[in-house]
Amino acid sequence: MDAKCKRLSNLIKENAKRRMELLEKESNLGVQIRGKYKEMGDLKKEEESRQQRIIKAKEDLAIAEAELRNLPVYEPPKDVLDKLRSQISDLKVSANQKRIQKQDKEKVLNQKNIALRHCVDRLKDMENKNNKLLQALRNSGAEKIFEAYHWLREHRQELNKEVYGPVLLEVNVSNRDHADYLEGHVPYYIWKSFITQDPHDRDFLVRNLKSFDVPILNYVRDKYRHKEPFFISNEMRELGIYSRLDQVFEAPDAVKEVLISQFGLEHSYIGSKETDQKAAEVAKLRVLDFWTPENHYRWSVSRYGGHVSGSVDPVDRSRLLLCGSDVGEIERLRCRKEELEEAVGALEEDLKLLMTEQRSIDEEEAKLHKQREEIVGNVTLEMRKRREMENRVDQRKRKLESLLREDDQDAVMAKLIDEAANLNTRRLQCAIDIKNLLVEAVAYKWNFAEKHMTSIEFDAKIRELEHGLKQPAKFAQQVACQLEYCKKETEDHRQQLLAAKRHAESIAIITPELEKAFLEMPTTIEELEAAIQDTLSQANSTLSLNQNVVEEYEHRQGKIEAITKKLEADKEELKKCLAEIDALKESWLPTLRSLVTQINETFSHNFQEMAVAGEVSLDEHDNDFDQFGILIKVKFREAGQLQVLSAHHQSGGERSVSTILYLVSLQDLTNCPFRVVDEINQGMDPTNERKMFQQLVRAASQPNTPQCFLLTPKLLPNLEYSEACSILNIMNGPWIEQPSKAWSSGECWGAVTGLLGESRC
Repeated sequence: MDAKCKRLSNLIKENAKRRMELLEKESNLGVQIRGKYKEMGDLKKEEESRQQRIIKAKEDLAIAEAELRNLPVYEPPKDVLDKLRSQISDLKVSANQKRIQKQDKEKVLNQKNIALRHCVDRLKDMENKNNKLLQALRNSGAEKIFEAYHWLREHRQELNKEVYGPVLLEVNVSNRDHADYLEGHVPYYIWKSFITQDPHDRDFLVRNLKSFDVPILNYVRDKYRHKEPFFISNEMRELGIYSRLDQVFEAPDAVKEVLISQFGLEHSYIGSKETDQKAAEVAKLRVLDFWTPENHYRWSVSRYGGHVSGSVDPVDRSRLLLCGSDVGEIERLRCRKEELEEAVGALEEDLKLLMTEQRSIDEEEAKLHKQREEIVGNVTLEMRKRREMENRVDQRKRKLESLLREDDQDAVMAKLIDEAANLNTRRLQCAIDIKNLLVEAVAYKWNFAEKHMTSIEFDAKIRELEHGLKQPAKFAQQVACQLEYCKKETEDHRQQLLAAKRHAESIAIITPELEKAFLEMPTTIEELEAAIQDTLSQANSTLSLNQNVVEEYEHRQGKIEAITKKLEADKEELKKCLAEIDALKESWLPTLRSLVTQINETFSHNFQEMAVAGEVSLDEHDNDFDQFGILIKVKFREAGQLQVLSAHHQSGGERSVSTILYLVSLQDLTNCPFRVVDEINQGMDPTNERKMFQQLVRAASQPNTPQCFLLTPKLLPNLEYSEACSILNIMNGPWIEQPSKAWSSGECWGAVTGLLGESRC
């Protein structure tokens, strides 16, 4: 039945395919017929248009022939063209001569300019103050100062603010004696230093100029710093004091502020030889530092007893600020420069004259070329007009001939009508074939429906029979499973029996006597257990009077076996735990070592910047994790060795410095909202405290770092602060009259300081 349905389905599909082909063929024929009708309509329109175009072509041809006959004949002016050609040739010869003269002059001028540039460069090198000062720094020990200076000039566009340096180049002192005083007062390292005005610029220069061995200082403007006004009293003038060290040199504001604030230039005065003779009287005016042409006087007052001690040092001559030069060589180079400039000026005037003459010749030649081109253009235009007229006449003749030679339109129309009739006949035949196929398709579908209904009835009967067969098959499967289970149980009991037999044979060999005894024994398990119990009772009463010996023996034997098993289990558990410990150790110990290495790098770098050494290491003790720790080793003297940080080897200030640097090294590795450091600077000497504060400010000012609070009752003067730092002064009591009034009205600290200033006045 399925085969018959499938065959009818294939016949229906084949019929549908043939109908689609005929429909497509009929559609194509319809398109062709419409195209033929459109061609016939277009042909009629083309015939009407052709007749009109023929009439228009004849009219255009007559007009063109008349224009050609009326066009006058043009004769070119040959005499004028020959004369212009001769004049242009003469001008070209003159221009070439001037050009050769100009090239000779330019060659000589180029040579003179080269010589002049060499002379000017050499004169600049000898007169260049910066080169002299840099050379003086190099001679004094700063071997790479030139490289550092040129590196800064090349990378200046990468900096945020202006950077000054070396300081020696920024300071200008006109008086030789004042130069001696200033150079003697300021330490040597400051002259080769570079001064920045931005923390990021400072860090950038520290990283890149480290190999050049030059110091980097960062200047932060202190708005509240009180500047000492310049004032010379009459008593000072009578003793010969006429100026102060911060008034005798010129420098950028940042450089000058650093020199004044760092080295106290505003407290060092300058006197004459008369001051040298009256030095003892100067000290009475509370002038504790002054210079004379011969000596440098300094007095210091004890903080405790108020005792005054003084020192007098001779004035050394300046080796850096004032550098000599070869005056004779400079004068000779200046004369040579003037001679070359005069020669270059004369050559330039000659070149200008030659260029003017050449320009006039070129302009005259250009005018002649323009006249000649105009005449040639007129000749070309007239000739082109005649050729265009002749071409127009020829084109219109050819167009008229082509219109007259076109095919007969009646023959073409008859041909199109025949083709349209043939296409209509073929289209009718396709329609008849489609009708026949539709009748055939209806018959096939009717037959297919009958066969399909019969097939559905057969399928229903088959499903009923299959459902009746499933119940016996399921029962047979359950019986087979039960059989397999019984076989498995039988095999298990057989194996147990064999094992019990082997165990019995291992204890005693079966002899004929034992075999006979086994035959006499009870045949049930209950009777065998009762016999075993009777035998044990007889054995106990025979071997010992103590009824508990056998039980105690068996009890201890069981405990021994249990302890042995527990010991083996504990050993396995110990191995497993040790393996787990090693695995866990491998997961965190490398990370811990890496963190300690990072801390050590930052810690060592921070200690190196303070001119000391230190390191951080991990103190490991195998698997004794309670003994793990961090070892901090430091040294604060060049001759010493690294020692573990403790109260036995370092002072309290040294331990405070080490502790704060260790905390700074943890900045990049810990995440917290803020940090608080309480009085860490107490007990430090001023040098270490200043260096420690600089390190703390730098670490706390880095981007993406938490807020840091430093609590302290005092700070050193003139510390360097970054833009990220804020200073908060805490009001320390309501009994101070002016501040308490200001705070009660809610005003800022500026109001408090203003009230204090008024009270002083």
